[in-house]
Amino acid sequence: MRPTTYKQTGEIAPSELILNEDGSAYHIALRDEHVMDNVILVGDMGRVDLIAKHFDSVDHVRKNREFYSKVGKYKGKEITVLSTGIGTDNIDIVINELDVAVNIDVKKRQFRQEKRSLNLIRIGTSGALQEDVPVDSFVASKYGLGFDGLLNFYETKFDKDEIALRDALIYHCAYPQRLTKPYIVESDQDLRLKVGYGMTMGITATASGFYAPQGRVLRLALQYEDLLEKYTSFKWNDERITNFEMETAALYGLGSMLGHKTLTVCAIIANRLRGEYSADYHKTVEGLIETVLDRL
Repeated sequence: MRPTTYKQTGEIAPSELILNEDGSAYHIALRDEHVMDNVILVGDMGRVDLIAKHFDSVDHVRKNREFYSKVGKYKGKEITVLSTGIGTDNIDIVINELDVAVNIDVKKRQFRQEKRSLNLIRIGTSGALQEDVPVDSFVASKYGLGFDGLLNFYETKFDKDEIALRDALIYHCAYPQRLTKPYIVESDQDLRLKVGYGMTMGITATASGFYAPQGRVLRLALQYEDLLEKYTSFKWNDERITNFEMETAALYGLGSMLGHKTLTVCAIIANRLRGEYSADYHKTVEGLIETVLDRL
């Protein structure tokens, strides 16, 4: 996906750019000095402390609602770690407001002339959709596949491969027209090579919910019972859907359009085809955290 441009005319209205009294972005409560070039995103607030315990120093701590952040140094590298909560709706808030902090002059309410590009790395947990992706392994998401529809509200510029991959998936799955049209966005190649080497790579499906959107059945029946099987059997130029989670596609789309580099790496804590669940996923997540910190 290519960055998009929007021509600013005048100041951004207070109803559109909402700020706290200290000039920080409304929800995440961060200002420019709180956002380092390397930003680690986690869904769970508790993982902020899991990551920050490895820091040599913690310089800032910020908290508002489910958005909890710590800023510090790890082996000389400056890092911001921020919790996003679950879902692409929260990703919409977090990515836009991180960009507010670094690329908008909040006093003048105008775009900055010099733009900052952030490395946005999501550390998550996920369920595998292929039998040969073992529990307690790591997956780096080459592509994010969005079933959530968030990017349909933005002006987008998808690359040819992203469009071809999306169309191939729609054809393979006979994707129901009543569902929101999916989209596919590629992660940043440099981050994949730097952080994701040696991990399983593939397409990470971003669902709009945890139960029916990911094919889980409790007391409510599924409208489309065979979609999970179709996702698993899909292949395109050696690409396949490796895992399910709930944030990646929106992260890739919004990050790319705003000129930031994005990557998701997930600890596989379940295998949906095998019906397996990690005996100690905390240990697996800890290993992934250490791997990412050392490779940044």
